[in-house]
Amino acid sequence: MPRPPVIGAAEAARRLPAWSAVENRDAIRRTLRFKGFAEAFGFMAEIAILAEKADHHPEWSNVYNRVDILLATHESDGVTQRDLDLAQAIDAAAAKRGV
Repeated sequence: MPRPPVIGAAEAARRLPAWSAVENRDAIRRTLRFKGFAEAFGFMAEIAILAEKADHHPEWSNVYNRVDILLATHESDGVTQRDLDLAQAIDAAAAKRGV
């Protein structure tokens, strides 16, 4: 499969207001805060299913009610349309939960 073309973190952050460019890396990030651990973990499970179907997996961590997500396409060494698509799905899932 050909490497997806790089869009770049700055352009991605411009298109996705809830996301920001990562310093010293062509990647984007978002932090989400939920009511508690179970809601945060449930959100991660929902996104994990979407990510697996897209064969595009985030770098993320969870501490109690906080989920930190970083997106970049590793084979392209930067942010691509795959990251924008997953970020938009994450944004939609967060909006459904009122986050």
